[in-house]
Amino acid sequence: MQVIDDNHCFICGSNNPIGLHAVFTADPEKGRAETRVSIPEHFQGWQGIVHGGILSALLDEICAQACMARGLQVVTSEMRLRYRKPVPTGSVVTVIGEIVGDRRRLIDVRGVIEMDGQTMAEAEVIMFKTAG
Repeated sequence: MQVIDDNHCFICGSNNPIGLHAVFTADPEKGRAETRVSIPEHFQGWQGIVHGGILSALLDEICAQACMARGLQVVTSEMRLRYRKPVPTGSVVTVIGEIVGDRRRLIDVRGVIEMDGQTMAEAEVIMFKTAG
């Protein structure tokens, strides 16, 4: 399966007018990626609280970015999420993903969303290598 980046990704696509436009830093040696984003009010669920689906999408993307830091082309196979605390809209969060295991075609990745030194949400993700 070939995946094509057309810069319309909801999380990082620079051509997506309603996206978050996240920019990532990567550490290929550690298989790690990181970004900081502000999540505007129009991504809320309950009043003043970021929708859980937005947090899930951020965790999914950061885990893929951690794999791409190592030159791997991947798609998400499984994701287990834990929401720890509500994230207020307008907040700046740090999102970190790091490879924790490699099983041939499957990559185990841990993702975390932090705000002011606190874990707001975290995920254990299994990514599937689409090439190589």
